[in-house]
Amino acid sequence: MLILIAGPYRSGTGDDPEKMAANLRVLEAPSHALFAAGHLPVIGEWVALPIWHVAGGQHVGDALYEEIFHPVAGRLLALCDAVLRLPGASKGADNDVRIATERGIPVFYRLEDVPGCAIVTPA
Repeated sequence: MLILIAGPYRSGTGDDPEKMAANLRVLEAPSHALFAAGHLPVIGEWVALPIWHVAGGQHVGDALYEEIFHPVAGRLLALCDAVLRLPGASKGADNDVRIATERGIPVFYRLEDVPGCAIVTPA
């Protein structure tokens, strides 16, 4: 499955680039487990950031940022088979869940609930 990983990126950072980078690392953390289980993980920022930079984005929250970031997630959701919603307050991630739910796309709230990602406990 193509799985959108959704969670806080900008939320709660005060637009501090270091805090946003830390949030991105949290979003990226389950990507290898998803990949190892045969899925293809995607994060909206992986797509939106290069588009924003190339388009001339100057600072987080500028008009171009607003024009690109949330629409990217909506377009990705048109292609995704599922969403993995990570913990943490995020209007954008909540919107991703809303869109996914409206479209009948499964939403997982724990990595171990994603098919093939169950945590195996040694015997």
